[in-house]
Amino acid sequence: MVRTRSLLHPTAFVVAVVAVAAALVVPAASGAAPITVAAAIAQQNGATATVRGYVVGQPTATSTVVRSAFPSDYALALADSPSQTATGQMLYVQVTSAFRAQWGLKSNPGLLGRQVDVTGVLGAYFAHPGLTSTSAFAFAGGAPTTTTTTGATTTTTTTTAVPDVDAYYSAALGKSGAALKTALHQIIRTQTKLSYDQVWEALKVTDQDPDNAANVILLYSGRSQGKTANGGNADDWNREHVWAKSHGDFGTATGPGTDVHHLRPEDVSVNANRGNKDFDAGGSAAAEAPGNYTDADSWEPRNAVKGDVARMLFYMAVRYEGDDGFADLELNDSVANGTAPYHGRLSLLRQWHAQDPPDAFEKRRNQVIYDRFQRNRNPFIDHPEWVAAIWG
Repeated sequence: MVRTRSLLHPTAFVVAVVAVAAALVVPAASGAAPITVAAAIAQQNGATATVRGYVVGQPTATSTVVRSAFPSDYALALADSPSQTATGQMLYVQVTSAFRAQWGLKSNPGLLGRQVDVTGVLGAYFAHPGLTSTSAFAFAGGAPTTTTTTGATTTTTTTTAVPDVDAYYSAALGKSGAALKTALHQIIRTQTKLSYDQVWEALKVTDQDPDNAANVILLYSGRSQGKTANGGNADDWNREHVWAKSHGDFGTATGPGTDVHHLRPEDVSVNANRGNKDFDAGGSAAAEAPGNYTDADSWEPRNAVKGDVARMLFYMAVRYEGDDGFADLELNDSVANGTAPYHGRLSLLRQWHAQDPPDAFEKRRNQVIYDRFQRNRNPFIDHPEWVAAIWG
């Protein structure tokens, strides 16, 4: 190696050495590669850094991290492995107020197990190695959510990385019939599964009224109702299984019984009236649900959600194929399916799908489920043409 003599003044040389040393030990928060959780735990030096890790729970005390029934949106625990249970291998992250609605676990339980990048200050939190004063959050490799404070005004800017839908479905493109159904099943069966309790909070986000953030839109009745008016009392809203949970006898089991792609808010009385009926046209006007009709064995939803109902059932018939401990769910042309793992009427569902294509509300719902809760998509919202490709 050829060495050249430095012409720097001795003072300048010292400054240069200090600058190089600082660059080696202080991680950059923006533009630099994220550091691991292990590195963040080892560098509790007050520097600003971007840390990449898996969300493994919420810290509630120095040595306590909960993985369910999250009490607030104020903190996350990150680890280098999604299965980590040792708190000594976790970094406790403060979720500052600007980020709690989108990145807090109480509001977004589907974050559990997700890999994220968080920018903040490396320092103790809950008397434990932590990351405080957080200023940016992103899913690993995605665009961040950041805050800017000018005087007394704080502005939050969210850049959402829109997933490449064709990349998500790459293994299914160009296929049809049974081959397409199989390929889609393999894609969408990879998901984060919610508990039945977590479904309450998910529906408050997925079905939010676009004109009133304090409300949800009820599926059949179309009524806008307060998010907190949920439960089992008359005129409350509860969790409607569009694929009736008795059709395959899966109940409220984690999996088909908690899959938000087919669970929707609905008035308690209307939900009971629909019961476990198959879908068909005709009947008498349904009480408290204008535009809906019912008889002894079937339910016809209002025109605005006929396609939504059809696509939820198409999703269920592809997602649950009997290979994960539950029945193989299939569509048929019957309205007398009872507890068999079938739902009908397929011929009419195809018509409803065609006459009521995906709208902005349904597309947003699909995206929110993917981004914040289950990490899988309803392919028949993204590619409506696949209904005909599978079912003729």
